[in-house]
Amino acid sequence: MKQVRLMMGMPIAIEIVDPKATDGVFDEVFDYFTHIDEKFSTYKPTSEISAINNGTLALVDASEEMQLVFAMCEETKQQTNGYFDIRTPRGTYDPSGLVKGWAIWNAAKLLEKKGFENFYVDAGGDIQPHGHNADGGKWAVGIKNPFNQNENIKVVYVGNEGVATSGTYIRGKHIYNPRGGNQPVSEIVSLTVIGPNIHDADRFATAAFAMGADGIRFIEQLAGYEGYMIDNDKIATMTTGFGRYTAE
Repeated sequence: MKQVRLMMGMPIAIEIVDPKATDGVFDEVFDYFTHIDEKFSTYKPTSEISAINNGTLALVDASEEMQLVFAMCEETKQQTNGYFDIRTPRGTYDPSGLVKGWAIWNAAKLLEKKGFENFYVDAGGDIQPHGHNADGGKWAVGIKNPFNQNENIKVVYVGNEGVATSGTYIRGKHIYNPRGGNQPVSEIVSLTVIGPNIHDADRFATAAFAMGADGIRFIEQLAGYEGYMIDNDKIATMTTGFGRYTAE
C-alpha cells in the first residue's frame, strides 16, 4: 500500500508492504510530518523556529524538541569542521539541513514500532527504506540527473540504508559555504550520500555539499558512508565503495 501527499513544499511518499497497513497508519505518519512543518518551517511565521528568529522566543525557553535539534546541529557542525552551520548569511537559523532527514528517520521508527518490517519513507527524494520491497528484493532508489530531471543518472539498491541528495538543481544555489565567506556553492550541482540511516546521510550530505568539490573526499573518509557527486562540467565522482550499491 502506498500513499503520496504534498507536504512541506514537496511530495512525501510512504509505501508499506504489509496487508495490515491501514489509512489510519498513513494518517499518523503524515500527521507527524505536519507537526514537524508547523514547528520547524522557516517559511511559516507561526512556527517555533520563526519565533526564535524574530526574537520573540529565546532558545533556552524553546521546546525540548527544538533544543534537541539545535544540539544535534551543533554536534554536526563540530563533526564537519564547521561546514554544517544552521546560521544563515542573514543571521537567522535554518536547521532544515538536518530536520528533514531526522524527521524521515523518526517516521520510519514510528512504523517499526507498529510492527511493520518492509516499507520506505521518501520526502523530497531523501529516503529511508526498511526490509524489502513488494517483490522481496532491495529497494531501488533513483538518483536524478541534475541536468535532466526526467531521467535517473544512477539507480542504487538498498535495504535499511538511508539515501540523501543535496543539490542546487531544484531550489537553486541555496547551500552556502560557511567557511568561505558564506558564498553559495557553485562548482558542484549534486551530491548523494548513502549512510547507515537517513538522519546521518542527510546531515552529512548537506555538510559535504557545502565543501564543494572537496565534499566527496570527506564522504570517502567517513566510515560507513558512500557518495556520488556531479559537478558543473557533468563529471561524476564516486567513492570507492559506491559501486556495491548499483548492483541489485
